[in-house]
Amino acid sequence: MGSEWRGERHHGLKPHAEAKAERLKSRSKFKVWMIRTTTTVLLWTCLLQLTALGQTWAPSVWSGWSSCPPPADVPIHGKQSTSIFINKTVLPPKRIYRNNGYMMVSCNGGLNQMRAAICDMVAIARYLNVTLIVPELDKTSFWSDPSEFQDIFDIDHFITSLRDEVRILKELPPRLKWRAEKGMMYTMPPVSWSDISYYKNQKHKIVHFNRTDTRLANNGLPLEIQKLRCRVNFAALRFTSQIEELGRRVIRILQQNGPFLVLHLRYEMDMLAFSGCTHGCTDEEAEELTRMRYAYPWWKEKVINSELKRKDGLCPLTPEETALVLRALDVDRHTQVYIAAGEIYGGERRMRALSNVFPNLVRKETLLEPSDLQHFQNHSSQMAALDYMVSLASDTFVPTYDGNMAKVVEGHRRHLGFKKTITIDRKVLMELIDQYANETLGWEDFSSSVKATHANRMGRPTRRVMIPDRPKEEDYFYSNPQECLQESL
Repeated sequence: MGSEWRGERHHGLKPHAEAKAERLKSRSKFKVWMIRTTTTVLLWTCLLQLTALGQTWAPSVWSGWSSCPPPADVPIHGKQSTSIFINKTVLPPKRIYRNNGYMMVSCNGGLNQMRAAICDMVAIARYLNVTLIVPELDKTSFWSDPSEFQDIFDIDHFITSLRDEVRILKELPPRLKWRAEKGMMYTMPPVSWSDISYYKNQKHKIVHFNRTDTRLANNGLPLEIQKLRCRVNFAALRFTSQIEELGRRVIRILQQNGPFLVLHLRYEMDMLAFSGCTHGCTDEEAEELTRMRYAYPWWKEKVINSELKRKDGLCPLTPEETALVLRALDVDRHTQVYIAAGEIYGGERRMRALSNVFPNLVRKETLLEPSDLQHFQNHSSQMAALDYMVSLASDTFVPTYDGNMAKVVEGHRRHLGFKKTITIDRKVLMELIDQYANETLGWEDFSSSVKATHANRMGRPTRRVMIPDRPKEEDYFYSNPQECLQESL
């Protein structure tokens, strides 16, 4: 019995030992799995930290307060590429700051007026440490363009490229959106040409700026503010891929045929009606322009002496005057002249004087198929974006009036290496043109006088003219952002 009991005892303990061994083996496997998992998590954490530190340490325009885009962002000429910018894919690290509220903006004006305004609004949002809502574009002006921000600009690039400066959202958070929709926010038009300190007392949870044109001063602002305005303009405001692709195609077509000049011929109906300039128009056309001026209540000046305004150099050059000036400047008659403008008032009748002298006149409508532009029809800002791209890439840029596009393109071309931009002195030219027309000045004297007048108006480095207390009369910041240029006098 004793031996049987010992045998049974031995036989009963065997399964128990095996079970214990299995448990130990299972625990060992679990420990190995835990070690592997922990190691993997630690390795990924280290990798992410190193990546973030690499972005912080890397020399780039994004560190600290913004600076201007590096000189690598220059146009690429020749047949190898027609890209306007070298795109950078490395994103800056997010800036962490205490959010002081939300800023909504409703831009007014045409494409380039809104472009400059967006740059100003980003700088103001950064100064206030608020969250900026993607700007709303003007849909009620003369052009009645229904385009949204994302129809013209690469909205994701705009948001991510500036994330080290300011937080930008596509719309208000849901908890605040209903308040804005019910008008429960502070709405105001900021004072024009304001110093940045004007905005420092904004304490509202949601502030809405319903006017944005020229709401920051040209001069007297901190260097960091000026450089941020440049960075938004030259790097953050990139057109959509559709606009970029079509713009590059136009540039490629032009460059294949040699050098080209872009003429920003601002002789369109809205400009003539607004300015009251009717020189060269028929009586019927002058009456039509006057009626249009009175139809828009926000155009404050109604009674205008056209000839007096022309003599003061406040009118855009007519196509006939433009032909004379380009001839006097010895522009080769076989040069490709790209017309960057909408519909010229007076049509072919007014353009004949220019096309007779420069037969290689082209427009985007003549270089592309109608189907290429079908998407852009009735979207004046998108059409203007194409002209903007071509203007930047041109060998020579000549604006016939110092409007918003002329000024913003001039400053952008300075940033791209002081590319040749002829800024017309219209007041001097009116006197010279009239003397030539009256035959009191011969062609040789007329031509030499025009050349002498513009010898120092070719887009070379110069200092902005500052006129205290008269910001409208001094040089516009965006036409000569000297704080952001490599060469400055």
